[in-house]
Amino acid sequence: MAQSTKNDFSQGSMSRNILNIALPMTLAQLINVLYSVVDRMYIGRLPDASTLALTGIGLTLPVTSMITAFSNLFSTGGAPLFSISRGEGNEKKSARILGTSTSMLIAIGAALTILVWLAKKPLLYLLGASDATYPYANEYLSIYLLGTIFVMISLGLNSFINAQGFARTGMLTVLIGAILNIILDPVFIFVLDMGVQGAALATIISQGISALWVIRFLTGPKAIIKIQKSMLFPDFKLVGKIFGLGLSGFIMAVTNSAVQMVCNVTLQAWGGDLYVAIMTVLNSVREIVSMPVQGITSGAQPVLGYNYGAGKYDRVRSGIKFTSLVGIIYTTAAWAVIFVAPGFFIRIFNSDPSLLESGIPALHLYFFGFFMMSLQFSGQCVFTGLGKAKFAVFFSLLRKAIIVIPLTLLLPYIAGLGVTGVFLAEPISNFIGGAACFITMIFTVYRKLGKQDT
Repeated sequence: MAQSTKNDFSQGSMSRNILNIALPMTLAQLINVLYSVVDRMYIGRLPDASTLALTGIGLTLPVTSMITAFSNLFSTGGAPLFSISRGEGNEKKSARILGTSTSMLIAIGAALTILVWLAKKPLLYLLGASDATYPYANEYLSIYLLGTIFVMISLGLNSFINAQGFARTGMLTVLIGAILNIILDPVFIFVLDMGVQGAALATIISQGISALWVIRFLTGPKAIIKIQKSMLFPDFKLVGKIFGLGLSGFIMAVTNSAVQMVCNVTLQAWGGDLYVAIMTVLNSVREIVSMPVQGITSGAQPVLGYNYGAGKYDRVRSGIKFTSLVGIIYTTAAWAVIFVAPGFFIRIFNSDPSLLESGIPALHLYFFGFFMMSLQFSGQCVFTGLGKAKFAVFFSLLRKAIIVIPLTLLLPYIAGLGVTGVFLAEPISNFIGGAACFITMIFTVYRKLGKQDT
């Protein structure tokens, strides 16, 4: 009872409650990026075949994003419902949500492992592989798939640790795995001369340790709501609710996967392997610089959801204002840094002169108006955190599926844009999608919360 009271988000400053969770989560998400980004950093420095190997790993990104998408069903679907139930004081329902999410994550992880393994060769060629890059993509993916269940558990269940107010423990989940990955990568890749296979092996070992850490905490004495054997059999009514709300996070990850696939295929057709490598670098930079704002909005979700469940609507409005302001300030500053020092970000992954020459103008274009992404993140955070599933799903689809994918396919044919058209699709979607999501949130949620509070 004392622990539950300690993690009562309806008390104290909203900004402090959000930051207490968001800062460790931001650091955790930045560290989490290292799982894949560090692989690319090392692979980009392989002797003789660095660009081809980097391109090969880039081709697997849609598949790894798809696995992340399924874990997001429960991290962005189950965890907000879990927080709302805690705010309502219904701990039995919270335990049922946690148990259902655990069993479903394991079942879906096993199914994904089998299905993707059986289809990986035609899938990689569909994603834009050439005969030169396929061997590298196949070597990486074949090993990575063996750790699918580890990824599902560590990503999907860690949100339930954060939702109980244990953000530092949640941060340790990814910190332990990321540090291990950083240590094992050079050993497997260079010392044992395993190349891309070594990068994949280091990743799944690290994710396995992270998964064990999550399970140990959620079954241990410190957790407020624990994984209980009696709650593990799926409650299919809850599965439907979790899927309904988690569909937004799922769609965001799936559409990211689809965008990566369409970009790779289009760039392969218009520019060849070099431009697929450039897009791999740009995706890596985007993952790094967008993580802090994702950490803030992810940290805000359990706090907003808890107060919404408790009927503290004035506090919810305060949290929305704080989260939105911090996001806008950060993304504007990040955009300025990227604009001033584009070469620095590219050299993190590869120093090939031809990649730098073509990559710098692509980076400038791709990140134009980056600050508008914060509006998308803020709006999605509110819709998801308060259980507004329909809005969350629609705006997940709007920016990527409805705007980016069609533009990626069409713009290269317009006015001779070619590969430039592919990189131009992202900033256009940021302006249209970000503005639409944020404005809708203001009129459909923020203003209504003010009326309910009076």
